[in-house]
Amino acid sequence: MTTTNYFDISGRTVLVTGGARGIGLMIAEGLLRAGATVLVSTRKTDAAEDAQQALSEYGNVHAIAADISTEEGCRELAEQVRSHTNHLDGLVNNAGATWGAAFDEFPPSAWDKVLGVNVKTPFVLAQLVRPLLEAGAGADPSRIINIGSIDGLAVPNYENYSYSASKAAVHHLTKHMASTLAPSILVNAIAPGPFPTKMMKWVIDERGEEMNRANPLGRLGRPEDIIGLVTFLLSPASSFITGTTIPLDGGLTSTMSVAMYDPINTQN
Repeated sequence: MTTTNYFDISGRTVLVTGGARGIGLMIAEGLLRAGATVLVSTRKTDAAEDAQQALSEYGNVHAIAADISTEEGCRELAEQVRSHTNHLDGLVNNAGATWGAAFDEFPPSAWDKVLGVNVKTPFVLAQLVRPLLEAGAGADPSRIINIGSIDGLAVPNYENYSYSASKAAVHHLTKHMASTLAPSILVNAIAPGPFPTKMMKWVIDERGEEMNRANPLGRLGRPEDIIGLVTFLLSPASSFITGTTIPLDGGLTSTMSVAMYDPINTQN
């Protein structure tokens, strides 16, 4: 191996859930530009059609409509993936849900929905596509990348109780899965800070400058930030890393004081 191909992911086949918008769409486009074949999932048929059209100019993409908030939907997605490929080199568990409400008004249903999508679904989907990931493993292991959040690393001021708890669970689940699936499958997590996504737009519009000042690097995340880290974790350069959660937040959670931290829901 030469230094020129440590980060080469061309020819790899990767499934990205929630790949029709936000961070998932950024990841999908970046992987396609890097020469990977990408399968993206999204809940709605029209969103899948839009993603297929938008991403096809960058490479070989298959957009699949499947509601993976249910076990049946996870099985449907796995079946459709198998119809397109006989192996996977990577699974990016990006799809997620959130809920915000005051403590005294936070409904029990918000726990069922958010923990189901954010914690149960990545586990069930990994179970279902494990044979494809094992088939893709060779000299370089296959990869699972779970998208967590800085809200699972530090206590957010925003009242998103089930979301922050679910992301902390994802970070720990990553360690547990890594222990079980090694050495043929490496499992790592990324904990993004604020990125300019549709879900974040209202917050950025109201408090963008304040968020920039609170960050040691003075800015929000950019598409190249998440693309670069995902590419690294899918590439041979990361073949000795598993079971870790990497903050992608400009140093916010690593260098913050309690007074300066004003986190925002970062999912998608």
